[in-house]
Amino acid sequence: MTFNKRNINNLFYIFITTHLFLWTLIPTITNNNLPLDTIEALAWGSNLDWGFNKHPPASAFFVEVFYQIFGSNDWAYYLLSQIFVVISFFIVWKFSEEFFNNKTYSLLSVLLLEGIYFYNFTTPEFNVNVCQLPFWALSVLYAWKGFKNNKTVDWLLFGLFAAIGVLSKYLFIYLLIAMDLFFVYMIIKKKVKLKSFISLIPFFLILLPHLIWLTENDYITITYGIHRTGTGNQYFLDHLIHPIIFLVKQIGILVPFFIMSFFVISKFKSKFNFKDQKLLFLLTINIVPILLMFLTSMIIGVKIRTMWMTPFYLTFGVLLVYIFQSQINLNKLKGFASVFLILFALSPFAYAYVSITQTDKRTDYQGEDIANKIELEWNKNFDDPINIVLGNEWNAGNLSYHLNSRPVWVGPIENNKLDELNGYICVKGVCVGNK
Repeated sequence: MTFNKRNINNLFYIFITTHLFLWTLIPTITNNNLPLDTIEALAWGSNLDWGFNKHPPASAFFVEVFYQIFGSNDWAYYLLSQIFVVISFFIVWKFSEEFFNNKTYSLLSVLLLEGIYFYNFTTPEFNVNVCQLPFWALSVLYAWKGFKNNKTVDWLLFGLFAAIGVLSKYLFIYLLIAMDLFFVYMIIKKKVKLKSFISLIPFFLILLPHLIWLTENDYITITYGIHRTGTGNQYFLDHLIHPIIFLVKQIGILVPFFIMSFFVISKFKSKFNFKDQKLLFLLTINIVPILLMFLTSMIIGVKIRTMWMTPFYLTFGVLLVYIFQSQINLNKLKGFASVFLILFALSPFAYAYVSITQTDKRTDYQGEDIANKIELEWNKNFDDPINIVLGNEWNAGNLSYHLNSRPVWVGPIENNKLDELNGYICVKGVCVGNK
C-alpha cells in the first residue's frame, strides 16, 4: 500500500470497499445466527411503531426496509451494518476536506479509525449504536457547513440528520449539547445569524410523532435507558469509581489508535490557537460529548457501558491530524501503512476465531432449526399460517425472522393476547398463533 497524491482518492475507495466486503463476508460465514440486537430490531420492525420499550424507532425501520428487500438472509443485515459504517467513513472523509488542503491528511483521518474497535470488530451487529454513525457524522458536517456558510439548506439538513440521530438513540443528544455550546460561543462572537434557527423546524417535525408516542406510553423508552445505567442503587464511591473506570476504558479503546498515530506523527507538540474556529469546533464535537458522559457518571454515579461510546470517536482522526499536522512526517507513511494493514487484517481474523471457537454465543443459536420445528408442529394442527408471535425479543424475534410467514411480534406472553387468537402453540417461553 503506497500513498501518493495522484491515487489518494483511489486508496480511500479501495479501503472502504474492502472494509465493506470483508466485514460482510466474515460474520456471514462464521455465524450461525444474527446477533441479539439485530434480532431485536427485526422483532420491532415486524410491528413498526414510533418507539419501542428499549429504544426509539430508527434502527427497527432500517432493518425492516432490508427485510422487505432481502427477507431472512443473514448476510443482508451484516451488509446493512457495513453500509452504515462506510457511509460514516465517507462523510468523515468529506468533513476532513473542510479542514485540510492535503488529501493525504484526509485519508489519514479516516484510516486512523480502523484502530478503534467500534468501527470494525463490533460492527457486524447492527444496533442502535451503529445506526447513529452516519447521522452523527452528517450532523457534524452540516453543522460545520452551517456555521461556515450560513446557507439555509445546510441548516435544514443539520436539523433533519440530528432528528434521525436522536431517533436512533437518545445519547445522540450529548453531541447536540456540545454543538449548542459552540453555537452559544458563535452568538457571543456575533458569527451566527438568526437563519440558523431554521434547523429547529425539521428537527421537531421529525421528532414530533415519537414525542407523542412517548407521552402515550409513559416514557417507557426513557425509563428503560435510566434503568440500564443502574440509577437508584448508588453508593458514594460509585461517584468516583464509575467515572474512573469509564476513563480507563476510553484510554484502552484508543491505544491502537494512538499506536497507529506514532508511526506518522514525529512529535506530539503543538501550539493551541484558541482563536482558531476550526480547532474550537473540532475540540467541541470530540471532547465535550465525552466530558459530558464523564460528568454524567460522576454526578449520578452510574456505569457508562462501553458500547454506548460507539459514535463518539468518529471525528477523532480529524482532530488528531489537525492538531499535529505540522508534525506529520509523510516520509514515514510506509511504517504507518504496515501497522494499518496489520490491524486491518487482525481484527476480522480475531472476530472469525472467536466466532468459530466459542460455541455458546448468541450467534450460535439454532434459530432457523427451531423455527422449522415449530412450523412443522403448527402445520400438523392448523391450516392457517402463523401470523403472531409472543415472547421476549430474542426467542420470539428469532421466530418472527425465520418463519416463512414473517409473523408480527406483539410483545411478551399475556393471557389476554392469547385469548384473541384463533389458535396457538406455546413452546419454551414463546407462543405462535393466528389472529
